[in-house]
Amino acid sequence: MSDELKDEELIERVELVMAIREYENIRRRRRKGGIDIIVSPVRSDDRVLMRVINKSRSRSGIVGIDAVREMSEFLERNGYDGGFLIGKRFSTAAREEMSREGIEVISEKLMPSFELRGLYFSVNKIVEKLCKAKCGRVPMKESDCKGYSKGTYPCNVRLISDDASFHFERGWVDLLQNDLKRLLAICNS
Repeated sequence: MSDELKDEELIERVELVMAIREYENIRRRRRKGGIDIIVSPVRSDDRVLMRVINKSRSRSGIVGIDAVREMSEFLERNGYDGGFLIGKRFSTAAREEMSREGIEVISEKLMPSFELRGLYFSVNKIVEKLCKAKCGRVPMKESDCKGYSKGTYPCNVRLISDDASFHFERGWVDLLQNDLKRLLAICNS
């Protein structure tokens, strides 16, 4: 898999966290070795830095303790209320330092854990947004939605919404995360 695709997967994970935690994107800027995404929780003035480290910053693809210390100093110096460090992989020392400094991690294998209800709430919120954009309103009852007719789904939003309901009922967190990713892809297209 190319490095560019892996970077896209990391950004996809960032967008997933932003949707679930209800972060608004304030600013995104490229920097040497990655991207800084400054976000804020919807009902707060807090500022959170989500720093994506790309492969050019860490030749081996492993983010080390120096990047963590640099980010920790940056957060303190600039008055951020929290931070995420996002990279392909992290050294053991880097993970331990992030834990001590209260910096959250997102990598190929590590993600913050999410509660089932929080995921489902995020899915429903995005479904409502997409329904308004596509049909002009959010259906109040199942029969109001034209996204399902005679056993077929002419609307991907309705299909994903129904899938998500099924996954929520079964308690399948991973599949619910995938449903949310699919909805975010529709939002971004």
